[in-house]
Amino acid sequence: MDKDKFIGTRLDGRYELTELVGEGGMANVYRAIDVLDNRMVAVKILKTEYSESEEFQRRFRNESKAIAVMSHPNIVKIYDMGFSDKVQYIVMEYIDGITLKDYIDSERVLNWKDAVHFVIQILRALQHAHNRGIVHRDIKPQNIMLLTDGTIKVMDFGIAKFAREESRTATDQAIGTVHYISPEQARGDVTDAKSDIYSVGVMFYEMLTGKKPFDTNNPVSIAVMHMQNVAVRPRDINPNIPSGLEEIIMHAMEKDSSKRYQSATDMIRDIEAFKADNQIIFGYYNVPESSGRTQYFTPPVQNDGRPQRGNHTYDNTSQDDYYGNYTNEPDQERTKSLVIPILAAVTFAVVVVAAIIIFLIVGQSTSGSNSSTDEVPYVIGMNYEEAVLNYPNIEFKVAEEDYTDKYDVDIIYKQNIEAGQFVKKNDDGKVELAVAVSKGVQKVQIPDLTNYTSDEAEEALKALGLVAELKKTQSTSEENIEAGHVIKTDPEKLTEVAVGQTVTIYVSQGVAVDETDVPKFVGMTLEEAQKECEHRNLKVEVTEEPSTEEKDVVIKQDPEQGKVVVSGSTVKLTVSNGEEPEGEVSYGLLNLPTSSMSGMYTLSFTTDEDGVIASYQFVAENLNDGSVTAKVKGKGSKTVKVSVTSSQSGKTAPVGTYTFDFANKTFTASSESINQAFASVAVETTPAMTEPPAPAEPAPAEPAPADGAEAG
Repeated sequence: MDKDKFIGTRLDGRYELTELVGEGGMANVYRAIDVLDNRMVAVKILKTEYSESEEFQRRFRNESKAIAVMSHPNIVKIYDMGFSDKVQYIVMEYIDGITLKDYIDSERVLNWKDAVHFVIQILRALQHAHNRGIVHRDIKPQNIMLLTDGTIKVMDFGIAKFAREESRTATDQAIGTVHYISPEQARGDVTDAKSDIYSVGVMFYEMLTGKKPFDTNNPVSIAVMHMQNVAVRPRDINPNIPSGLEEIIMHAMEKDSSKRYQSATDMIRDIEAFKADNQIIFGYYNVPESSGRTQYFTPPVQNDGRPQRGNHTYDNTSQDDYYGNYTNEPDQERTKSLVIPILAAVTFAVVVVAAIIIFLIVGQSTSGSNSSTDEVPYVIGMNYEEAVLNYPNIEFKVAEEDYTDKYDVDIIYKQNIEAGQFVKKNDDGKVELAVAVSKGVQKVQIPDLTNYTSDEAEEALKALGLVAELKKTQSTSEENIEAGHVIKTDPEKLTEVAVGQTVTIYVSQGVAVDETDVPKFVGMTLEEAQKECEHRNLKVEVTEEPSTEEKDVVIKQDPEQGKVVVSGSTVKLTVSNGEEPEGEVSYGLLNLPTSSMSGMYTLSFTTDEDGVIASYQFVAENLNDGSVTAKVKGKGSKTVKVSVTSSQSGKTAPVGTYTFDFANKTFTASSESINQAFASVAVETTPAMTEPPAPAEPAPAEPAPADGAEAG
């Protein structure tokens, strides 16, 4: 297998790629060292077939801007991006963990507490992204990392969008993706935040059952199942799943996105309610014994907006029936032999009921508050709190809360029993009336769409429920916005507006701004760099400084290689002035044999070209820790010989030969013999005598040495 061409290389002189840690359909992920900040990072590099497309590069840059603005503990951080003719990459937080897919595969079935812990973190990440107009579109266990402490990190925001720009159909998706695809995405319809909610529901299902809701060897069949089939209920696979969690999963996986959780916030709210009471029943569906089918409708809820708890029984009544259409079809399967007796019984019952109703009406008019029934008032259009105060004989139940542009906040817009009907009171002496209360006009915040393409801006506004209206205009030189990109919006960014409102997007027709990538100038001569800048319509600003490089060779550049700049921008180049840079090297000696040293010593630093360039004196008795440090100044890189001289013995010995790099203030040894040098110049002490020496033979006298060296 050929070695990966990127491993061992350094991107932009900063990110040193050390290992391939992940391979995807469009990009590979490498572990790398950020040598500037001295930290481990992950670098995602787009594959060649994508990186050579100018259109894809542009979209990748614009999408990367949106991804980079997100900052959330459950979303992988984006540190840096780089784009050039050869490579496009994103530098991300390095996650030391495993994918959620690996964990699910190893555990097979998760206990519900772990599953809830993971899902809430995923939803909080999506909540953060959705609030910024970013929809993931490829939520699956492979795109979610799990740290050793149980923290979840969601990855690959926006990348799936690019893949879909090339191919929108389910057949072109990878099998792993199709398992978690939403029905609308499988159909090729426009997707929004609710599509991510569906995918979370599928993952939740898989965690608790150990199975995917739809699974075959054919990806097209799986996509069709997502569009048409109803999944087997989770509790039919794993009866240990609490009923409340099953309801949450099935509600998230509704085929019709309008019946699904409308936001990550809504789904989090239900999960938090379940955590507070794991016996809760939300009532999102029921299973009639006769049909065996799951039917969905909104159940009565408490005044705080939460579903009622307890042993409620929900019959096979649709939501419309719940608000007043109580019609029952006659049974077509009865035998003819029963028709006459039943008709007789019905006739008798009608007479009896009519008599009872007349009796109750008369009784109502005469007995007042003592009657067992009471009249239902018309409360549509009333404030909910005022209705409760004005009608103490009515027990109001909030069965629905929703945004509406027709009613203000807390105004009742629907009641389940028509006004004027007489209804039996409950045990508390009150008539029960279910109502729907308005949450007012739903508002969202317009995101900052500056520099988005018009298509991306439209999609971001559509995801928020807003209508985009494009208006082309010229970009000013101060705005400097590329043609086809957003200059501003009206209302302006960060303004709160009602859902459904039209937002005008002002799209630049150009100041005809051209862009160019900055090449690598470092290593070029100034003349070569100036010609390259002229070719790319870039201005040049030159400064000089000392360097070991030859004169007029470029040693620094700003912007760095690979950055995309507007034509006409200025590039700052630093070139060598041909002079070697000055510096000061700290030469140190450690652990000197001070016990055998005395008096003054001199360190001499010499070069073949300049002779002695520095000297340093010290007294052995003053060395507390046996170390010496000498400061030596010079230029460039030189071979320096160091020697030591003892003032007492007068002897000199070589300590070592070194390369002094004055520019970088470092030195390295070619040869070195420190202890031997100091031992050879030290004054020898006379050894102690254990017995008198023998008489010496007289010797002829010799003249004293001329240089004062010690006699042998």
